[in-house]
Amino acid sequence: MTDRLPHTLRSDALDNRERILEAARAVFAADGLNVPMREIARRAGVGPATLYRRFPTKEALVTEAFMEQLSACHAIVDEGLADPDPWHGFCLVIERICELHARDRGFTAAFMSAFPHAIDFATGRDYAMKAIGELARRAKADGRLRDDFVLDDLILVLMANGGIHAASRAARVAASRRFAALAVQAFSAAPEHGPLPPAARLALAVRRGLV
Repeated sequence: MTDRLPHTLRSDALDNRERILEAARAVFAADGLNVPMREIARRAGVGPATLYRRFPTKEALVTEAFMEQLSACHAIVDEGLADPDPWHGFCLVIERICELHARDRGFTAAFMSAFPHAIDFATGRDYAMKAIGELARRAKADGRLRDDFVLDDLILVLMANGGIHAASRAARVAASRRFAALAVQAFSAAPEHGPLPPAARLALAVRRGLV
């Protein structure tokens, strides 16, 4: 019994940590980052003291909860940078990052937040933005991206993308894909008005009887 007790405690602690992270991801995705820590503890089925032992601050919890999404963001921008066609790489980054954010509203809020003490997350976000800046420079030099594009334009796109409200997650992702296609057309130095992805039923339009 004595030999097995430490292992049991470690297993319990690991289970608690995973439950907290799962609850945090679900709550942040649905309601953003303003959800109280006590509510996350309640959803995870643990006491507040257990939550704060694992994650002393909300910044620490957000950083850990969205580290996987941040890694996915890095993979997207790295793939864009590796593309021999800088405009194609730039478009890929816009489209896939918009979809990544549409799948998880909490990640959008975290990515756009200051979080000055969440060093790992801030560093990862800065890496992504610098990589996109380099990709934009190449696409401009290639004559495909409009000369007056600035990174703040991408921030505007992400903010607008994060504001998409739809009846379901699938509809939100579909709307994000269409929005990204519109943004790409706007960023092109010589817009080519090809077919857009299918439109999605949005919550506001449905409530007002527009679709």
